[in-house]
Amino acid sequence: MLKDWPSSEKPREKLLTNGAQSLSDAELLAIFLRTGVKGCHVVDLARQLLTSFGSIAAIYQASADEFCKVHGLGMAKFVQLQACLEMSKRFLCEEMINGQSLASSQASKDFLIGQLRNEVQEVFAVLFLNNQHQVITFERLFYGTINASAVYPRVVVEKALKHQSCAVILAHNHPSGIAEASPADKNITQQLKQALALIDIRVLDHMIVAGHQCYSFAEHGLL
Repeated sequence: MLKDWPSSEKPREKLLTNGAQSLSDAELLAIFLRTGVKGCHVVDLARQLLTSFGSIAAIYQASADEFCKVHGLGMAKFVQLQACLEMSKRFLCEEMINGQSLASSQASKDFLIGQLRNEVQEVFAVLFLNNQHQVITFERLFYGTINASAVYPRVVVEKALKHQSCAVILAHNHPSGIAEASPADKNITQQLKQALALIDIRVLDHMIVAGHQCYSFAEHGLL
């Protein structure tokens, strides 16, 4: 029984003493789950979940039906988990928008990976920046795939003017997990670059998020 464990090994007490970063994935998940099921304490339940789905990211990406099939889970837990994910995204977005300058390509990558890696469909988004490359806002603009759902340069231009942006970073995800630029990706990037150049707005990069990887057009000399 978990209650019989030493205090130093219980997830909640361990977090309070050593900080959340000291916990394993299973321990963090156990705190979220709160209780186990008959014959299985909460940490073991968390470990079983991770083994079944493969990772925390895969648990986040599971559909409601897939999640609720696991013994001890249900729709209430699924809703709570999705709410936690969305709060994390919004926190990261607020932190980025709060006057932070994108001083490095890695900072952009880390932010975009956090925002787009768990999307199950392709999402095209834009980071709108001021003249000091501080983030004005981040917006998801188009959904679907680059081939099946058109990305309209006119909409991107209108948004850039609305936000009084001086530069942008384009971004989209590849749910397939392949961190490479397709011909369609290259084509729309050039279209957007040309359209934004007409109003003196620079495209600093186009980044493709694929799981924990992020492909940069700028780093590959495609801009």
